Amino acid sequence: MDNPPLTIAATLARFVTGLDHAAIPAAVRAQASLHLLDSVGIALAAAGLESARKVCAGLAALGRGDYAVIGMPAKLALRDSVLMNGMLVHGLEFDDTAIRGRIHPSAFGVPCALGAGAFAHATGKDMLTAYIAGMECAIRIGMAARGGFSPAGFNAVGVVGAFGSALVAGRLLGLDDAQLTSAQGIAYSTAAGNREFSATDSWTKRFEAGWPAASAITAAMLAKQGFIGPRTPYEGKFGVFNTYLNAPAAAADVAAITQGLGGQWEFSRILIKLRPSCFFNHPVINATIALVTQHDISAPDIRRIRVLMPQAAIDTVCEPRAEKLAPRDIAAAQFSVYFSAACAAARRRFTLEEMDAATLQDPSIQALAAKVDYAVDAQSNFPAHYCAGVEITTVDGREFSAREDVNAGSIEQPLAPGVIEKKFMDNAQRVLPRARAEEIRDLLLDIESCRDVGALAARLGAG
Repeated sequence: MDNPPLTIAATLARFVTGLDHAAIPAAVRAQASLHLLDSVGIALAAAGLESARKVCAGLAALGRGDYAVIGMPAKLALRDSVLMNGMLVHGLEFDDTAIRGRIHPSAFGVPCALGAGAFAHATGKDMLTAYIAGMECAIRIGMAARGGFSPAGFNAVGVVGAFGSALVAGRLLGLDDAQLTSAQGIAYSTAAGNREFSATDSWTKRFEAGWPAASAITAAMLAKQGFIGPRTPYEGKFGVFNTYLNAPAAAADVAAITQGLGGQWEFSRILIKLRPSCFFNHPVINATIALVTQHDISAPDIRRIRVLMPQAAIDTVCEPRAEKLAPRDIAAAQFSVYFSAACAAARRRFTLEEMDAATLQDPSIQALAAKVDYAVDAQSNFPAHYCAGVEITTVDGREFSAREDVNAGSIEQPLAPGVIEKKFMDNAQRVLPRARAEEIRDLLLDIESCRDVGALAARLGAG
């Protein structure tokens, strides 16, 4: 009798447990170490946020532990430290993005790999392999939804992150194929995340990046002890694509999850951000800075800024207009195309230095934001790239326009390693002396030589 075909979860489990470090292309492994570096640097920079202090205080009140929090002196229990670190990586809206999967993979992938790797005293090679394997699968799961999670009201990071993290944790905790198949089904019970953060000022988007890894470690440990989860969390009658999408049959492409798995590396398409903002805003920021700099346009000279956006961006950075036009904190401002264009035009830059209350309350930026409107971009090539057009009309009637159709960090415009290393150093030195930042940089870039991730993870705290 022929064996029944493997479920998607079983196929992913077999891929993850069987992946050999040497079978991963050297370029992908090198890229992964840079994404690890980038994520830790962002977490270090985010450690000084008010939200970080409050989250850490809340988790510490539940009990202390032995696991470091990146950039902070606290030590927490394993799952609390992983939750905290995920919120830090995602805390500045500066972390990497998988454009085809519509997720921020390292926000949950790096904390999960560091936490589970520390718990298991894994080598750096083992941790990097688990991280790459889990993120490869997570991106593909996101791709299968074809962007459908957001219109249905779900935050893809929280949903997809549960599965990707389960695969990372399962590999590091030594699960076999059957156990890892179950772990994905168990993790499905924790897959959550909603987009209400985009309509109201809140910090929950950060939580939804940290929770998947913490819950996935739980799922993996339960599965390792024999706890049984559904084997069809993806394609099942009540699987994620039949439950979480508005039009499941039309919207999902579950074949994309396993097609070319292990041969075509979606990991290589993950984008590292150079602006601390929703990626939809990046081409607007870049084109605006280019126009006002090239033509020496000052804020008082501007009568109107019109931005041309992909349809997929509208509900994220343009609407509801009233809320996006007057964000009450920087977290909300990072999802406002009005603030982004105005800040870029007024300051001619958009860095972490602008991410403060003074910038948000700057009367010139507020006045300029009110002059920004948008239209759907007929020339958009999203999701091939993050792209947008900007048109500026001056008070004396001059008109200028610019477009960005291919984003930095894409395969067509790759970032040099030095650019990513500089971003790390700039971020890390916000909380660490240069010598300590350089030490951590060198340790992370040489991750494949690490003998014990536990020792490495301990070095990332502020103590």
